[in-house]
Amino acid sequence: MDKFEAEYRAKLSPAQFHVLREKGTEPPFSGKYYMTNENGTYYCAACHNPLFDSKHKFFSSCGWPSFDTAIPGSVEFTPDNSHGMNRTEVTCARCGSHLGHIFPDGPTDTGERYCINSLALDFESKK
Repeated sequence: MDKFEAEYRAKLSPAQFHVLREKGTEPPFSGKYYMTNENGTYYCAACHNPLFDSKHKFFSSCGWPSFDTAIPGSVEFTPDNSHGMNRTEVTCARCGSHLGHIFPDGPTDTGERYCINSLALDFESKK
């Protein structure tokens, strides 16, 4: 394990490390931000890069927090053909951590649904 991965392992919970650094997925409907409706900003749990504004969050019934837009420049996209599926992985543009996937079936004008693991996120409310 390289120096940076050791630092992430020390900083993150085992479950967060699995999702963020090993491209894992939390069980659907289990994440702490799945039903959050507060105003604020969602950050990468690994490096605190701002990723999503709460005004772009919506309830999609998919089991994970869903957003229709990311903060510009905050995420990157990679084709993901694992598990026999054709998907697009979403990673943090700053640290490369796995966040979730994006799908072209969103209900808003963007047509996008960022399906993001709660374990990959930190949230700071706007008061």
